[in-house]
Amino acid sequence: MSDELIIERGEGWAQIQVNREAQRNAMNRATRQGLLRAFEELKGEAKAIILTGTGVAFCAGMDLKEREADRKVGIEGAGEEWIAVNMAIKQHPSIFIAAVNGLALGGGATLINCCDLAIASTQASIGCPEMGFSTYPGMAGPAIQLSGVTRKQAAWLVLTTNRIDGATAERWGMVNQCVEPDALIPTAQALARKVAQFDAVALAESKKALDRIPAFITDWQEAMDHGQMVNLSIRSKTDAQAEGKARFAAGIKNPGQGA
Repeated sequence: MSDELIIERGEGWAQIQVNREAQRNAMNRATRQGLLRAFEELKGEAKAIILTGTGVAFCAGMDLKEREADRKVGIEGAGEEWIAVNMAIKQHPSIFIAAVNGLALGGGATLINCCDLAIASTQASIGCPEMGFSTYPGMAGPAIQLSGVTRKQAAWLVLTTNRIDGATAERWGMVNQCVEPDALIPTAQALARKVAQFDAVALAESKKALDRIPAFITDWQEAMDHGQMVNLSIRSKTDAQAEGKARFAAGIKNPGQGA
């Protein structure tokens, strides 16, 4: 595995920490490719995957110094590779949890919004510096705009280069929870352990449904019908629903029941 990543494995979950503290965890080629390999290796092993950073940064975006050096010698494709990393998160069967420990700029904001769940430290600082380069944030912008924030909130990040803290991100709905720095990783790991209790097929199919409604399905009847189809798909791939009903009928609590 790449030296740029630290991977920790738990029972049914994993944690990937970007380890480029001196570069504020900016995404160079080795890190991007290392993430793609790690995601592939964790399929079928980790039901939940935590993404976090080392030091004071979650991720400061793309490694622009490496990208410019590459362009000078005719090497292109960094943007496409970064899109591939984020799409791998969206298409992965695991539930991704962003543990936003600090600075999250550009590509760091993209990661937060591509993850299924997110916990932020009170020291988080989230923003899009691209307008300072006369550039629309080509990946962070769409990810923010698709995340469910309002147009005015998205505009604040896209048009002004102003940053928001973890508490604001929670208030906007960009993250689920904002906690003190020393509680960040324990909170994210507790969440990962909870998710890991559940059936892998049910998690993966529910993750797909979260992206379909309301992005593609907005009619209430169609959405309700789709919900039934999701459960049909789960039942066709696993006996977990029948087993859960049997446990309930026998007076045995299922994971998460009564919590």
